[in-house]
Amino acid sequence: MRILVTGGAGFIGANLLRLLSNEHPEDHLTTIDALTYAGHRESVRDLEKSKKLRFVHADIRSREAVDPLVKESDLVIHLAAESHVDRSISDAMPFLETNVLGTGVLLEAARRHDLARFHLVSTDEVMGSLPLDRPEVKFDRRTPYDPRSPYAASKAAADHLARAYFHTYRLPVTISNCSNNFGPYHHPEKLIPLAITHLLRGKRVPIYGDGKNVRDWIYVEDHGRAVDLVARKGTPGETYLIGAECERSNNEVVHQILKILGKGGESLEYVPDRPGHDRRYAIDPSFLRDSLGWKPRYSFEESLRRTVEWYVQNRAWWEPLLPP
Repeated sequence: MRILVTGGAGFIGANLLRLLSNEHPEDHLTTIDALTYAGHRESVRDLEKSKKLRFVHADIRSREAVDPLVKESDLVIHLAAESHVDRSISDAMPFLETNVLGTGVLLEAARRHDLARFHLVSTDEVMGSLPLDRPEVKFDRRTPYDPRSPYAASKAAADHLARAYFHTYRLPVTISNCSNNFGPYHHPEKLIPLAITHLLRGKRVPIYGDGKNVRDWIYVEDHGRAVDLVARKGTPGETYLIGAECERSNNEVVHQILKILGKGGESLEYVPDRPGHDRRYAIDPSFLRDSLGWKPRYSFEESLRRTVEWYVQNRAWWEPLLPP
């Protein structure tokens, strides 16, 4: 199979490409990436050198770049996106341009060339926020959209576009909305890698607000296996929620990292909360589990320890990404 992965130099993309090259060595892999601040070619350089991956440095907003790549593909897995909420609050335009217009360019190319399958990787943030005091309430595939940040709104728009192309043109689209990913190759501006890299440099870890915001965490490799499964075997027109049913508050996550690295609570610093900070996310993955048989392989504790060890051993990857 000829597979085009967009955003392959990003965090989830790089991990997905590694999984695909290992699990499906017969497939031909291509990625397109604009190499913005969150895209790092070094994350997949070894795949290029071993001829397991063709890398195209281009922007998904470019019709000239996208069209021939989609034309030669059997499957497009669309991951390329601006993804950091704080950055979307400071400047929303790059999020609208990449996440909405870029998705439109890809969908239109897929329609023109009668693509066999298009899979859009989205986020649980499109569904808004859940209450802390009602743990039984979770997002499912019927939850109405209620985005609270420019980032979430741009991803919601991309989801709606993909569904529109399925209903209007019968383009074989599937969508997955995932919970918070963590693992290797994660940009150090996000909570878990930020905490790890701050502690490794002897700095205090900033925690927004009271630290009680809850996220449903999933190891990036487990997410990649789910995406691979849905992209190949999911029912066109369906949405699949991917989560490991692993809710942890920011306080719990960071204290677990402190424990792994042998640090104490004095390494934490509580800072003013950010605007539009959703209180809780939680995913019900039962449809994915029941329809396609997926379940995560790794516990939170095991995968967090693996993640910390990766950052300890790969300072040469993340240190150049830090601000001066």
